[in-house]
Formats: sequence, structure tokens, C-alpha cells
Amino acid sequence: MNNFSRVKKKVNSVLRHVFLLLLVVIWLVPILWLFVTSFSGYKGINTSHFFPETWTLDNYAQLFFRSDSIVQYNRWFMNTLVIAIFTCIISTILVLMVSFTMSKLRFPGRKQLMSFSIILNMFPGVLSMIAVYFTLKTFGLTNSHVGMIIVYSAGAGLGFLICKGFMDTISVSLSEAARLEGASEAKIFWKIIIPLSKPIIVYTVINAFLMPWGDFVFAKLMLNSGVATDWTVAIGLFNMLGKSMINKYFSVFCAGGVIISIPISILFVIMQKFYVEGITGGSVKG
Repeated sequence: MNNFSRVKKKVNSVLRHVFLLLLVVIWLVPILWLFVTSFSGYKGINTSHFFPETWTLDNYAQLFFRSDSIVQYNRWFMNTLVIAIFTCIISTILVLMVSFTMSKLRFPGRKQLMSFSIILNMFPGVLSMIAVYFTLKTFGLTNSHVGMIIVYSAGAGLGFLICKGFMDTISVSLSEAARLEGASEAKIFWKIIIPLSKPIIVYTVINAFLMPWGDFVFAKLMLNSGVATDWTVAIGLFNMLGKSMINKYFSVFCAGGVIISIPISILFVIMQKFYVEGITGGSVKG
């Protein structure tokens, strides 16, 4: 019976690992294909070969050094970077402030406000896009990077739950001692809470940066004037997949996809330790 149990455990372990390996292959194969296709000498889609028959760096050179009416990657990259940076800064500040308020301050209606915020955050943002679009159109903020930054940042405070959970783990006695010494709430926030919240700040920064960096749906809705120089990378790359252009620009599209993934991958690798600490710490009392 003991031998049977050991054999059963080994079989279950093997099956689990085979299943996980299958999932890894399914996940990695499209990424690998996109990567190798970005070095293909054939500009269109080649489904007869996984690896290119001819290899070249021309697709990357076209992205950065040979802009045309279709490919204006340098401009798209800068537009996306500017939107992402400003959104990241504003969103991070809003999330940290709301999290501090909900975690460390006590005021009438606090629990009701938290419950309402959580319920509101459950609704997908796509449901409000049409209303948001016409509101921004009223103020002349459509086809505007400023309008996109405002919208990306406006609802950031609703994502306070994980950050609040992390701040809940910071001892209340520190804040109380500071208040006894005459410190204001702003001073407690900047001098005590923020220095102790580095992991969750990193988590918040990465999440805030990722949202506009890879967004397509809202960007496509907002930047609809047809002026290519105003587009973000997501819109520009999508435009290369049109029926009349996919056979000329698919390899260039793959190269653009590789390039846009590099900055956030580097950022995540560098900040991974803090990112994991932020998630685990924020889940304790979320």
C-alpha cells in the first residue's frame, strides 16, 4: 500500500509537471514566433516556416530610421512614453493618498465610501467610454494627449485596495506618536508612511505605467482624427495589420511589438523583488 501511494504521488507529480510544461509552451510559442519573425527578410506573414528563411535587421532599421506615411514609430513611442509617465506620476500620487486616508484616518461614512468604491471598481471601464468620450469632446479634449492623461488618471484612486492593505500592516503607534509630537497628517504621510511603503509604491508605479503603455481600446476611441503623428504605439501597430498593409508591414509590426515590450520588461525585472513584496503585503489586510 505504501508503494502504491508513492507511485501514485510520482505519477501525479509527473502529470502536473507535464501539464505546466504544456501551458508554458502554449504561452511562449506565440512570443517566440513574434520575436523571430521580427528578424525575417520576408515582410508579410509566412506560415509555412516557423523560423525565417532569411534573417535581417532591416525591420528594426525601418522602425527608427526610415519613417513613412505608415510607420512613424519614433513619434508613436514618444507619445506613449509621455502619456505613460504623466499618468504614472498622477495615478501613483492619487492611489497613495486615497490609501492613506482609508487606512489611517477615521471619519464618518468611511466604511460606506470604501464599499461604494469597491463596488464601483467592479464595473468594467469600457461601459463608461462613450460617456467619457462625449464629455471630453465638450471640453475639446478629444484627439488630445492631455485628455487621455486626465482619463487614465481620474479613476486611479479607486484602485486603493491593495495599497491600503499594505498600509494597514504599518503600526498605528508610529502615526500616534507623531501626532503627539505635533506632526500634521501631511507630515505623517510624507515622513513616515511613504518611506515605509516602498514595495507597494513600486507595485503601484508599475501598474500605473502599464495601463496607458499597452492600452488600445480607449486610445483608439480618443485619437480618431486620422493624424498618424498623434497616435500611440498600440494604434500605430494595429494600423499595420490592415488588409492593404499586412503583407508589407507584418515583420515590421513584430519588430515594433518586441521594442515596446523591452522597457516594461526591464522595469519589471529590476523592480520584481519590491513588486512581489507589494502584492503579498497588500493582500494581508486588503
